[in-house]
Amino acid sequence: MATETDIFSELDQFDRKILTALTEDGRLSITDLAARVGLSKTPCQIRFKRLISDGYIEGFKAVLNPSKMQLDHIAFVEVKLSDTREDALKSFNDAIKKISEVEECHMIAGRFDYLLKIRTRDIGRYRRVLGERISTLPHVASTSTNVAMETIKEGWDKSGSSFS
Repeated sequence: MATETDIFSELDQFDRKILTALTEDGRLSITDLAARVGLSKTPCQIRFKRLISDGYIEGFKAVLNPSKMQLDHIAFVEVKLSDTREDALKSFNDAIKKISEVEECHMIAGRFDYLLKIRTRDIGRYRRVLGERISTLPHVASTSTNVAMETIKEGWDKSGSSFS
């Protein structure tokens, strides 16, 4: 089984420190980032730009507070398709991307085909999204819902793990 060190073997300790620091605070200035990882500003900036151009850093975004936006209801939906040929998968994939309440969509190897993470205001809104949008997507044969009671850990930025 590959370890984090194996996965990031082409990165040195400074690159990994930069990635770790940015997952903790993506708004760090280059000066603060350099100080945190133990480099001067120019070499840090060069590494930072290379990590972006090499695709290790895909972008930056604000992490919103779902509770403040009254989006506390999380449901995980198992989706079984009636057809799993390539055209059917593409058709489902294209359609699912258009549903804003779908926060994540993963193709799964197992007893169902996709696992969706859906975030809504409440169970009533979720029921409408499921019945009117997800269940009507191309090739959906069945769905099964699991409702989250509490979120314990979500996202990389809260994990405490590092790439070093």
